[in-house]
Amino acid sequence: MGVRTAAGRLRGGGRGWVLLAIAAGWVFVIGGRFLVPAVLPQVTGAFEVGNTGGGVAVTVIWATYALMQSPAGALVDRVGERRLLAGSLLLSAGSVGVLGVAPVYLAFLGGCAAFGFATGLYGPARGTALARTFPDDDGAAIGATLAAGSVGSAVLPFLAGALVGSAGWRLVVAGLAPPLLVAAAFAWHSVPERDGASTPDPVPLADLGGDVFRAVRRRGVAIAVAAVTLMLFAFQGLSAFYVTYLARTLDQRVAAGLFALLFVGGAVAQLGGGALADRYGERIVLTVVSAVGAVAVAAVPLVGGLLPLAALSLVLGTRLAIAPVSNAYIIAVLPDAVTGTAWGTLRTAFFLLGATGSTVVGVMADRALFDEAFYLLAAVTAVAALLYAFLPSRATAGA
Repeated sequence: MGVRTAAGRLRGGGRGWVLLAIAAGWVFVIGGRFLVPAVLPQVTGAFEVGNTGGGVAVTVIWATYALMQSPAGALVDRVGERRLLAGSLLLSAGSVGVLGVAPVYLAFLGGCAAFGFATGLYGPARGTALARTFPDDDGAAIGATLAAGSVGSAVLPFLAGALVGSAGWRLVVAGLAPPLLVAAAFAWHSVPERDGASTPDPVPLADLGGDVFRAVRRRGVAIAVAAVTLMLFAFQGLSAFYVTYLARTLDQRVAAGLFALLFVGGAVAQLGGGALADRYGERIVLTVVSAVGAVAVAAVPLVGGLLPLAALSLVLGTRLAIAPVSNAYIIAVLPDAVTGTAWGTLRTAFFLLGATGSTVVGVMADRALFDEAFYLLAAVTAVAALLYAFLPSRATAGA
């Protein structure tokens, strides 16, 4: 299926506005979560905390994001995606204001938690809304949305790195509130309510726990979740400290630009990864991407020079193709009656465990083990590649 054909299928039947609204919201949700790593040297300096303190702040954002996944997934099955998507964007706008005015480090951590909880409402609703709207092209639709998020993750941190010296990190972070408010209005206007006639009746609460437990024990789900957890751990450690690591020898604006290139590579990989998985299957795409990612992370301490680092940054971003492929796979093999709840529960598990990656790297950096931290992330990624090599097809995933 060509690029034009795929784009036409995604736009058909007026569904393009739904995709555009969800993707636009994701631009600011995920892009906002990478603002803190982009200005981390200024944040740690302002509050007089070391790399460990910076790593903890990033972990708090992602851990609270993770903790919201399970309740948000349950809410998808009960109140629908439209309310959750718009509500998440509204609450995120308020939380970045809290970050911008935080007077002390503990208050900043509180703002990080608020931002994590608010953005945590978005993920499960985003995935199920796209899977419901594009049942035959879910990989391509999710890939396009996550690619848009990668563009936001490239542009917003790059702008932050360019403006932080003149505007200050507080104004840079709080300045995200207006576009979040606009995105909330767009989502409310464009994403339709669920059709009650086509939505399965909610599982009684008394039976819900057992059904979810049986769902997540499926072989395909178990393998995919174990591998994506390792990939997230590695990515959290990499993304939290990539700018800080490079800024030891490069100007911070240059380091922020290289960080942006990582997400440019990610956007391209996500656009292609979802479509390739729809055509050739998830196992080969996930295995190859994670294997390349392991080599690329191990190369970070070994590569010097602006052009080689730019090329490496682009390659590092290809690991982001994991998200649309694994998301579409897991959602597809979960039972319809508990898709939202089970998906939210799984997202809580793998994001919560993955969130510890930034703290681990921060602690190692403060102990003069920055290079070794990247080798650890490479090894974790290699284990994920091995797991993906045994991923069953969708047809046999429930075995």
